[in-house]
Amino acid sequence: MGFKVAVAGATGNVGREMLDILAERQFPVGEVVALASSRSIGTEVSFGDKTLRCKALDTYDFTGTDICLMSAGGAVAKEWAPRIAAAGCVVIDNSSAWRYDQDVPLVVPEVNADALSGFSKRNIIANPNCSTAQLVVALKPLHDKARIKRVVVATYQSVSGAGKDAMDELFAQTRAIFVSDPVEPKKFSKRIAFNVIPEIDVFMEDGFTKEEWKMMAETKKILDPKIKLTATCVRVPVFIGHAEAVNIEFEAPITAEEAREILREAPGCLVIDKREPGGSITPHEAAGEDATYISRIREDATVENGLSLWVVADNLRKGAALNAVQIAEMLINRKLIAPKPKAA
Repeated sequence: MGFKVAVAGATGNVGREMLDILAERQFPVGEVVALASSRSIGTEVSFGDKTLRCKALDTYDFTGTDICLMSAGGAVAKEWAPRIAAAGCVVIDNSSAWRYDQDVPLVVPEVNADALSGFSKRNIIANPNCSTAQLVVALKPLHDKARIKRVVVATYQSVSGAGKDAMDELFAQTRAIFVSDPVEPKKFSKRIAFNVIPEIDVFMEDGFTKEEWKMMAETKKILDPKIKLTATCVRVPVFIGHAEAVNIEFEAPITAEEAREILREAPGCLVIDKREPGGSITPHEAAGEDATYISRIREDATVENGLSLWVVADNLRKGAALNAVQIAEMLINRKLIAPKPKAA
């Protein structure tokens, strides 16, 4: 018997990716339902070789649904996730709405799968921020080896992390520059085409942005509350794929070669690290791929027990949709959920 899966936010970048990944990985579905806002009723989305018509989230009955993969934004998740969970459907939410609730597991399967055991308190599981997800996949095996004290990370985040409108803005601005039309920022605070913007999300009182705070808070919750992390998050004119320059200070000694071998064996990681021109992975090459790629692994002589590395992943996949589907797979594999009996 297959699972009945609903995808809420099915018309968005991540929602469409969730449907693609469910089909690609042959998730054991009996039925898939595409949900969106009332204005998107009837909009067609693809699921493998099938076409689904979107239904309205606010009128859908979740009683017989097993899993809801949710990527409909924080406000919608805050309102609807508890209602869906109360109907006996497990919610795996991609927004930030539930990440910091102590009764909601915040999970990256390669890193802290055991946290899933607590999901039944609210019947909600949170997906981390896209920039955090790929970072902790790379940090976890190194932390197990030498214990991480401090991380300094600068991100280079693609516009797809800000949604379809942001992707359209990069395309429109790039075209406008080539044909000498006016360039008008709408989604972003400044021009994004042929530029970088050192701010993502709103500013907080301490001068950090919300995106930077998310990386700090989520790394602590997922990996280790003792880890100190500081981040500078930058939006770059790339359509898909986030990159991160990561500097790590460890408690114990660890060489670049040791790190390279550890990461080669780590789940979810793929090391591409040739010390020659073109020997590193870029967001362009990571787009459409499931792995978290690690390059430029080297020792940092300016601190005791320091390493620097370069981490790249497809933010729509490992940073969002793939991670959510992996969580659902792990719930099934660990026999934490079973399909509901279908009404005769």
